Amino acid sequence: MLSRKEKYNIAVVGATGAVGRRMLEILEKRGFPLDSLTALASARSVGQKLPFMGSEIEVKELQEDSFKGIDIALFSAGSSISKNYAPIAVNSGCIVIDNSSEWRMAKDVPLVVPEVNPFALSGKCEIIANPNCSTIQMVVALKPLHDQYSVSRVIVSTYQSVSGSGQKAIEELENQSRNFIDEEPLENNVYPHQIAFNCLPHIDSFLENGYTKEEMKMVNETRKILDDSTIEVSPTAVRVPVFYSHSESVTVETKLPMKAHMVKDVFSQSPGICLVDNPEKNQYPLAIDASGKEEVFVGRVRGDLTRENVIHFWVVSDNLLKGAASNAVQIAELLIKPQSI
Repeated sequence: MLSRKEKYNIAVVGATGAVGRRMLEILEKRGFPLDSLTALASARSVGQKLPFMGSEIEVKELQEDSFKGIDIALFSAGSSISKNYAPIAVNSGCIVIDNSSEWRMAKDVPLVVPEVNPFALSGKCEIIANPNCSTIQMVVALKPLHDQYSVSRVIVSTYQSVSGSGQKAIEELENQSRNFIDEEPLENNVYPHQIAFNCLPHIDSFLENGYTKEEMKMVNETRKILDDSTIEVSPTAVRVPVFYSHSESVTVETKLPMKAHMVKDVFSQSPGICLVDNPEKNQYPLAIDASGKEEVFVGRVRGDLTRENVIHFWVVSDNLLKGAASNAVQIAELLIKPQSI
């Protein structure tokens, strides 16, 4: 268990990656009470300087003894690193908040979105899993509806930015877009097809049931976070030529009666949600507006044309912030403020 004190020793594993860098930014922005901050990465990044608090922090190599004296470690370095080093960190007396998929469905590991299920941290926590980015923004919107009207079914189509695939994907979109305009040959290395000016209904590998791993993450993680295995989730995950922020078209069916105006009222009063819904003035959530912000933006709320108790809405959030770094830091904040759980 985490001992209570005024300031804490924090380590960021994978600090040089896109999410790791944003973890540093969020720790600074939210004023996390730091005694020390350690930036860890692979040997090839050792000595690299990262901006923090008006100065710089030097990257150290991730090793088995890296967690001595560390209170909380924020992991953003991939499943294989988490599988190997998270137990080592725990054995060093550290609590791990992991952004990979390695521990999400483990029975005794809480899968946490602070606005949704902070109570999951009320027991003994050694490793805490950060959900998939596309799941996080969806369940922030689903939670208040589930509480009020009991969600029975969700149909979701995601429109996910290339930053979800890392820096090389961002560069691939940049290069392909430039070459397309200049009428030069396009190369695709990250994705199986051209991503510039295109949409790929394919994120992660395909499974025998016809869905991808990304889609099944949304099914299984949603049920675990909302603690309801009866919720039916039917996802389609699409990669789109957008640099930052994921967008989702969500259809929800509930057991109890609801109307669009009722749902808007619920959203407007729910933590973590910013309602942007004024279509008469062309106001609705946009990926470019959500980029760099920590909220989940919801709009285009409307009832179904033929079915009762069915609502449709549009959800947008920065996948590197609320979908990863911000959610992890929020979890850390809950750990040091148990009265809020």
